Amino acid sequence: MRPLMIFLVACMAIGSAAAHPAARHHRHTTQADKPLPYFIQSGPASYYGQKHDGKMTASGTNFDSEEFTAAHPWLPFGTVVRVTNLRNKRWVKVRVTDRGPHAKRRVIDVSTAAARELGMQRRGVARVSVKAFYEDQDGAKRLPSEEDDEYPGR
Repeated sequence: MRPLMIFLVACMAIGSAAAHPAARHHRHTTQADKPLPYFIQSGPASYYGQKHDGKMTASGTNFDSEEFTAAHPWLPFGTVVRVTNLRNKRWVKVRVTDRGPHAKRRVIDVSTAAARELGMQRRGVARVSVKAFYEDQDGAKRLPSEEDDEYPGR
C-alpha cells in the first residue's frame, strides 16, 4: 500500500508540473525587479575642480572638489543622480548643488572627486548618462568602483 501511495503522489506532482508551465520552479524575471529612473539624460560632461574650492555654489553651500557633487542647469538642488561614463561604464552618485555647465551642449559638470571615479579627469570631458532614481534621494555616496569586489566592470 505504501509504495502505491508514493507512486500516486509522484505522478500527481509530475503531472501538475507538466500541465502548467507556470507551476514549475521557473521564476520569470521582469523589469519590475529593477528600479526605473524618473529622469534620464545623456551627453557630454565636464568637471570643475580645485580652483573653485570654497566658492559659494548656487544652492548656498561652499564647493569642495573632493565631495561628490554636480552642477546641472535645472534639476532641483539636492537631487541625487547616477552619472555613468558611457566609455568605461564607471558610475558614481552625485548631489546637485550648483547651476551649470556653462559650456554649450554639456549636460552636467561634476566635481573632481566624481571625475576621478568616472575616469574622465585626464580628458576633461566624457559622454555620460545621468539618471535619477527615487530610491537614491536620501543620500549621495560613492558607488562600486574598480577597487571594490562588486564593481560591474570586473
